[in-house]
Amino acid sequence: MPRSWSVSALTDLGRVRLSKSFFMRDMLHSEIAQVHGLLNAPDDPDLAIAAGTKLCEELLEPLQERWGRLAIRSAYRSRAVNELGWRLQKEGKKGYNCASNEQNAAHHIWDMRDEDECMGATACVVVPAFWDAHHAQGDWQILARWIDDNLPYSSLYFFPTLWAVNVSWHERPLRRVDSYAEPRGRWSPEKQS
Repeated sequence: MPRSWSVSALTDLGRVRLSKSFFMRDMLHSEIAQVHGLLNAPDDPDLAIAAGTKLCEELLEPLQERWGRLAIRSAYRSRAVNELGWRLQKEGKKGYNCASNEQNAAHHIWDMRDEDECMGATACVVVPAFWDAHHAQGDWQILARWIDDNLPYSSLYFFPTLWAVNVSWHERPLRRVDSYAEPRGRWSPEKQS
């Protein structure tokens, strides 16, 4: 059952520090929620905080330390926000790039364990300094290689615009990299040009 939120309680949630640089508030923005008047807040704040802390401490902080400030594009999604995004995406609406709630459990839905009862968290980030230095076709692979060599990620999914990337932490990491940017598809270090 969804939890009810007061302004005070939501303010307190937003002030929870997930890591040295990131707060829960940084992760709650959603264009879908904003446009459709939905609250993007967790039903299980403790699980969302635990998963988000792992994501921020183990992946986002080291990524930011190496490459500079990260811009968070999308991170936490409530079940209701994700469900609406998935439904509208299936209806062919542009800009609603959501998978089903079951597929996004332990990914963008931080407070929902996956079918194996594991926790996880995903954030879509842009690394402005990386984009400024490496924006030729295929340059996203430089960042993919660095992350693959240095961070305990579960999955990465690269997008063509500004080399935005879904960075995922999971209790049982897959170590999988995919891309909508050229070259599209599954990436492996051996394929890097």
